[in-house]
Amino acid sequence: MTHAQTPLGTPAVRSEARDKVTGAARYAVEHTPPGCAYAVPVPATVARGRVTAVHADEVLALPGVHAVLSHENAPRLKEPDDPTLAVLQNDRVPHRGWPVALVVADTPENASAAAEALRVEYAAEEHDVRLTAGHPGLYTPEAANGESPAVRERGDFDSAYPAAAVRIDATYTMTALHNHPMEPHASTAWWDDGHLTVHDSSQGSTKVRDTLTQVFGLEQRQVTVVSEHVGGGFGSKGTPRPQVVLAAMAARHTGRPVKLALPRRQLAAVVGHRAPTVQRVRLGAGADGIITALAHEVVTQTSTVKEFVEQAAVPARVMYTSPHSRTSHQVVALDVPSPSWMRAPGEASGMYALESAMDELAVAAGLDPVELRLRNDPDTEPDSGNPFSSRHLAECLREGARRFGWERRDPRPGIRREGDLLLGTGVAAATYPVLVSPSAATAHAAPDGTYVIRVNATDIGTGARTVLAQIAADVLGAPLESVRVEIGSSDLPAAPLAGGSSGTASWGWSVHKACALLVERLRERYDGVPAEGVTAAADTEQEVAEESPYARHAFGAQFAEVQADTVTGEVRVRRLLGVYAAGRILNPRTARSQFIGAMAMGIGMALTEESTMDPAFGDFAEHDLASYHVPSCADVPAIEAYWVDEDDPHLNPMGSKGIGEIGIVGTAAAIANAVHHATGARLRDLPLTPDKVLPYLNPAR
Repeated sequence: MTHAQTPLGTPAVRSEARDKVTGAARYAVEHTPPGCAYAVPVPATVARGRVTAVHADEVLALPGVHAVLSHENAPRLKEPDDPTLAVLQNDRVPHRGWPVALVVADTPENASAAAEALRVEYAAEEHDVRLTAGHPGLYTPEAANGESPAVRERGDFDSAYPAAAVRIDATYTMTALHNHPMEPHASTAWWDDGHLTVHDSSQGSTKVRDTLTQVFGLEQRQVTVVSEHVGGGFGSKGTPRPQVVLAAMAARHTGRPVKLALPRRQLAAVVGHRAPTVQRVRLGAGADGIITALAHEVVTQTSTVKEFVEQAAVPARVMYTSPHSRTSHQVVALDVPSPSWMRAPGEASGMYALESAMDELAVAAGLDPVELRLRNDPDTEPDSGNPFSSRHLAECLREGARRFGWERRDPRPGIRREGDLLLGTGVAAATYPVLVSPSAATAHAAPDGTYVIRVNATDIGTGARTVLAQIAADVLGAPLESVRVEIGSSDLPAAPLAGGSSGTASWGWSVHKACALLVERLRERYDGVPAEGVTAAADTEQEVAEESPYARHAFGAQFAEVQADTVTGEVRVRRLLGVYAAGRILNPRTARSQFIGAMAMGIGMALTEESTMDPAFGDFAEHDLASYHVPSCADVPAIEAYWVDEDDPHLNPMGSKGIGEIGIVGTAAAIANAVHHATGARLRDLPLTPDKVLPYLNPAR
């Protein structure tokens, strides 16, 4: 099969599309074993303290109630690697919303009613939930979000910054944000002769299997976790969450299958969120706009349960010329729910601050914002000094400017007006690292000319099945329709989770390798494919372990046009355009969907989404989609995504980079910069809701 004929790189329709629209695709709680019961957690109503009494006897007398689990009678767990999973193991309440009991009943309605009726008594303690830039509990962690050093310094920032001809010193703030996938976190679990089976809404069932094996003291062969179809995750399902442990505990305790779907009002407290940040950015440049000094200092919060540090200063180590640089993170442990991953963690929040500061620098230096970024496009990665495997940010900026009509822009703010509406345009750049993890896969050839690919990938709505089939068909030289892909079960060859925009690169590499081995084996056979078929297995442990001499990142540029209503203060996005350099695009149809979906999420980050911490109750105020406002189709009138062709041989056999997250990275900054251009007001606190914007539009009011 010639390259022109290969299905890889074509806009193939998603293989599970019909199942999704007809309802044939089954999700975690749509599996109902005989005798299934239903569980509802009871969240703590104090922000810190201890449980002193659980009045289980009162609700056990209610209709249909089978059990009430608490720290007094719940199955004992071995200590998990993630402390947020150590539920119902002691009487401590580390934050409001922490599960303190679990009610199991014969119907969802009876379980919910009993959970509402359960009386729990507490010994409340003083709590601290307020993040401030000068909090006395701030400390410098060893690392930010795992492996990134918390502090990096190059050159002499303290000397270079005061000497710069043009200087920017600004602080940008963001509230907490929540993922809120359409499908809530849910699990159906049952035990059968010592074997635990779970259908879980997860971004990676191999990890869930391994966690359940650990906490229940089992062997891997005793646990099967299925995540066949997942209704979104955006990072909040990237690691096991409490519902899967609670469902398995309840099933063991009652001896019957148990379903548990977390009520949406409970999600904010137990499944992670993007931590709020206070980010100070200082940029010093010459009169020509070339950056000589850069400091990005981040203050954020974690919980008392576990340390999670949003690595918001890390992208500043990648993006621009900066011979004198300081990037740092400080964190404080508060009595709040544990933050975790949310789409493009670190990059989304950090690039909002950095790209806003770049816009301020462009204004101060009298330069076009696109030109400023082009002048500071480095030849090598500033932090490591390594060459880029590929870096086409300049092409993204130029192509985006051409498509957007940037050359017609009047740089003066507050000039364009339509009646009560002020209009403006803005730009921002984006980056996201190339990540890959070891994966295993098998490829099987049948005598009838069909093939079966098995790999425990997870499709969270991205079209993973389809692109893996395209990769396999490309290597096998076979028609796409002859390839069937099996994913979503921990009984399949082990694979990493769908997260960090690493899924396709990780799974696809192992599929590519297995299919290449299968082709070799088939060539060695002169008697055709036997009745039992031919199978090849492969893993990428060795390949992934090899350290690359290249800095590997995807890049992009986003352009936004907004309108600001001088009567109401409401900001709306009129146009949003992104251009990306993300390696080889393996399926243009699903890639465009990923790009525009992430950009739409960036609109929410900029304008509508916020999780407000109530300092008195230690609780997030927004508990549902009526109060936590995500963009709807009416909020996205015109959104376009394009990409430049990249031939990067230093990535993986497919030449692909991740695409699921880079679309959100620069979007909020592009919109905020457009708001400044429209109004002349520089607003540095997301989201830009009408109450924040209106005072700057009508100062006399």
